[in-house]
Amino acid sequence: MSESFWEPGSTEQPHTEARPEFQSETHQQEPAAAPGTLALSAADFKSLEERILRTVDIVKRERLARAAAEERAIQAETQLHEHGPRFEQLEKELHAFKDEREHVRQRVERLLAQLDALEL
Repeated sequence: MSESFWEPGSTEQPHTEARPEFQSETHQQEPAAAPGTLALSAADFKSLEERILRTVDIVKRERLARAAAEERAIQAETQLHEHGPRFEQLEKELHAFKDEREHVRQRVERLLAQLDALEL
């Protein structure tokens, strides 16, 4: 049995003899790792590295999106405080116009009633 040791940074996988009944279709049997260590094949390590990089990218994008959303919220609050008094003034004017409309409607109804009374 010949063994060669895998060196970090090497693209070659270490050669190990494994029985076919213990090999999976996608991974070769790894040599027994020392207690407390995690044995990863180069493909597993590359896959893990890619997943970590994607996760970091997602976190960066989400932080940027969160910062932009917080900025928009601050701008909206500022506009609300700036326009709040104007909104209250417009609301008062609206109520005054509604009251005036109701008063005019009542006057028109009285005039129409007086006209109806004259025609009889």
